[in-house]
Amino acid sequence: MKKFLLALSIPLIFSACSKNNKQVINASGSTTVLPVISTAAEQFMKTHSDVKIIVNAGGSGVGINQVGAQQIEIGMISRNITEKETSQYPKTKFTITPIGRDAVVPVVSSEIYDAGIRSLSINQLAKIYRGEISNWKELNGPDKEILVIDKEAARGTRHVFMEIVLGDKEAQAAGADLVLGANNEEQTAIVQSDAALGILSNAWMNKDVKGLAIIMENGEVIEPTLENIVNGKFPIIRDLDLVTNGEPTGITKEFIDYILSDEGQKIVIKNEYVSIAK
Repeated sequence: MKKFLLALSIPLIFSACSKNNKQVINASGSTTVLPVISTAAEQFMKTHSDVKIIVNAGGSGVGINQVGAQQIEIGMISRNITEKETSQYPKTKFTITPIGRDAVVPVVSSEIYDAGIRSLSINQLAKIYRGEISNWKELNGPDKEILVIDKEAARGTRHVFMEIVLGDKEAQAAGADLVLGANNEEQTAIVQSDAALGILSNAWMNKDVKGLAIIMENGEVIEPTLENIVNGKFPIIRDLDLVTNGEPTGITKEFIDYILSDEGQKIVIKNEYVSIAK
């Protein structure tokens, strides 16, 4: 599919022309949502020369906290806002706008996939992340220690995965060997390993990072396809959202409306997510 690589420490700044007299929109947060907003910002500014949109990554938690602190106009998030986060910012009215949908998928190194590990059950995933299964041979795979990759605590991908797999979005993963943040960091770690298991958005799978199907309790095997995300069959799905302080207004509303338009939703689809219209 694709590798979306970026330097997370450097803001992505899209500016159509002169920096003078620009209306500025600041957005930050989820690296899952980032490719959509980055592309949309670039396209939006082609027809709005008086606007500059600055897009940063950092994870859903960063986007939520910066909107809460009223430091940015738009937070990019791929999980629900927690009660703790809401109570931390009593003067902020967090307002959610869904822009798309995707799946959170257990992913493995291509070597593990080619060795026959193509699907796992929720229970098997739970045992791996709890540290109860530590070698692929226990799952009829090769005799290799599993490199278990977890995500940083505030990451949206982690919240959604752990809530389904371990029953608690903040659950500790005792079996984890590595804790990473951005999707591209995890993607790289999986490519460099011959025995890794991690968790990524379905849009970040490629020939070297293979997504696993989920074995349901009734024995049905559900692949992480766009069709199974649309119809809700894949068990780990989520909305991709933008969050603002109150209903968006002015140029911020115009930009969000653009993302929700037919043209904007084509950007969502091009980045291999599911349109909110489906």
